[in-house]
Amino acid sequence: MTDLKNFPEKFLTSPAEGTQSGRQGAQVIKNSAAQQAAMEAFFFGYQAFTAKPDEMLAKRGLSRVHHRILFFIAKYPGLNMTELLGYLGVSKQALNMPLRQLIEMNLVQSEAAADDKRKRVLGFTPEGAKLEQALRREQARLLQRVFGEMGEDAVRGWLEVNHALARSRHERT
Repeated sequence: MTDLKNFPEKFLTSPAEGTQSGRQGAQVIKNSAAQQAAMEAFFFGYQAFTAKPDEMLAKRGLSRVHHRILFFIAKYPGLNMTELLGYLGVSKQALNMPLRQLIEMNLVQSEAAADDKRKRVLGFTPEGAKLEQALRREQARLLQRVFGEMGEDAVRGWLEVNHALARSRHERT
């Protein structure tokens, strides 16, 4: 794994540094070593972020896709199937089985929407809410610890990068 603390500083230049740093940042990432380091750091960071929740879910026979469903139901209470499909970026067919499993395990409930009985809105059962909170708590602890170690500027930069990545997903669609 790449040790970013020992990675050459010129590859870790923040876009906020320097007057032409936006162009400079774009030039830096053209360097294959910087690209590899960024991808590796992202991969291992995501692996660390999901490790404990993956372990908790596996004990129930669930996986990361189930976690993603739980996350968005918690984030957007009362969302409907179409909205969930949009957030996840998957087909109805891909969502069908994991969502059905969550419903059959009495973690998620699907009810007719108050305004349109043809629409189904999703919510948690008490057990589902408890599971989602436990998963979120583990990830929040990790972020809190790491953010505390890295400091406010690093956190701000991390958020900016992740927001830019998210925007690029929506720009392609």
